[in-house]
Amino acid sequence: MDPLLYLGALEVLFLVWIKGKGLEYVIMHQRWIFVCIFLLPSSVISDVRAWIIFKMCSATSESEIFRTAKLRVECFHMLSNIFQVVRVEPLANMGQVTALLNSIGWTLPVLPELDDLTVGGLVMGTGIESSSHIYGLFQHICAAFELVLADGSLDRCTEKENSDLFYAVLWSCGTLGFLVAADIRIIPAQKWVKLCYEPVCGLDAICEKFAEESANKENQFVEGLQYSQDEAVIMTGTMTDHAETDKTNCIVAVEYIPLRHYYHRHTRSIFWELQVLTSFKDIIPFGNNPLFRYVFGWMVPPQISLLKLTQGETIRKLYEQHHVVQDMLVPMKRIKTSLLRFNEDIYVYPLWLCPFMLPNQPGMVHPKGDEDELYVDIGAYGELKVKHFDARSSTRQLENFVRDVNGFQMLYADLYMERQEFWEMFDGTLYHKLRKQLNCEDAFPEVYDKICKSATH
Repeated sequence: MDPLLYLGALEVLFLVWIKGKGLEYVIMHQRWIFVCIFLLPSSVISDVRAWIIFKMCSATSESEIFRTAKLRVECFHMLSNIFQVVRVEPLANMGQVTALLNSIGWTLPVLPELDDLTVGGLVMGTGIESSSHIYGLFQHICAAFELVLADGSLDRCTEKENSDLFYAVLWSCGTLGFLVAADIRIIPAQKWVKLCYEPVCGLDAICEKFAEESANKENQFVEGLQYSQDEAVIMTGTMTDHAETDKTNCIVAVEYIPLRHYYHRHTRSIFWELQVLTSFKDIIPFGNNPLFRYVFGWMVPPQISLLKLTQGETIRKLYEQHHVVQDMLVPMKRIKTSLLRFNEDIYVYPLWLCPFMLPNQPGMVHPKGDEDELYVDIGAYGELKVKHFDARSSTRQLENFVRDVNGFQMLYADLYMERQEFWEMFDGTLYHKLRKQLNCEDAFPEVYDKICKSATH
């Protein structure tokens, strides 16, 4: 049989099968078919389109980059003798930023790892990376914002100029104005990251080692992966221009990874969630198969926005009950009790551990005391292992604990706090002052109403 006729016959049979089973059944129970046939190609086409536009509208040489306005990244400005900044539009994503900056020897001090994370989302929400123990969260490397306010005016704010707006806009999720540009500090980049892996056993030893490495500013990158209550690997890294050839991308205790590859190390697998195990099937059940990774690995991951767009209410509810995606930010001094609580309440492994310095600055998120404080982001992404899990009650239990230890919950995740509880966790003093001062009440929803599930029930 002619190969084209054979493929055509298979396609007809496939469509007949879908019609017989129903599209919702196929998307829910055999979602990998939909992901591989439709979402992966659609994601690739979208990425290629964005890359072409970026290349067509961007400068082509280093001198032009410093001289010319472009689609996403406009120009570099010397603010002082200490640092430089890059002006970026809110839709610029981390993949585009590293592709441009790393190629000319620069990088962001804090560069969250997933390609599709945008500057706008990271400013209005937040972002973190394994260098945050030195530089803080993504918001703390920003030097200026330009926003369109409720009255249609364009306003610029910095730490010294219009500082109330500068600090209030962080974590506000677009409820004070529309971000149109951000000036972000940049630092010189080197070609490689020398990454050291250290397995640690025992919860006390894990907490002690992680806190020690996080406090060591000679480590440019610090990250932990906890595989069980008593097993973890602590990774520390430094940038370098010289790599030992026998340790380049090898599975050894020390390896050298190209800088941009290191930054986006969790992108391809969406951390470890390319193969997401739930009660109703995997997104791509054979995602870790060597053949699939060799032939189709370059196409992954499917865009998160497309996955959400096509998941439907049934899958959303199943995800909510069988799957967790949460980032809780707690003081480093509370790391042991926090890890025990995660183990008890949701029992999801691996856990992602990322330290960050939280400066004592105005705004919704700051230490409770008068000094900067070292915190840790505990990221839980995966299938729930506890029995009788209820998304609402279990998450509220974890939220209560985080609030009690003066921690914070990232706002992209499912939040079930009541309004009073939310504003106990977050400092709304400056935020509410600016909401009233800028006449935002009739133009934008309050951040709680925009992101908390309890506000919609």
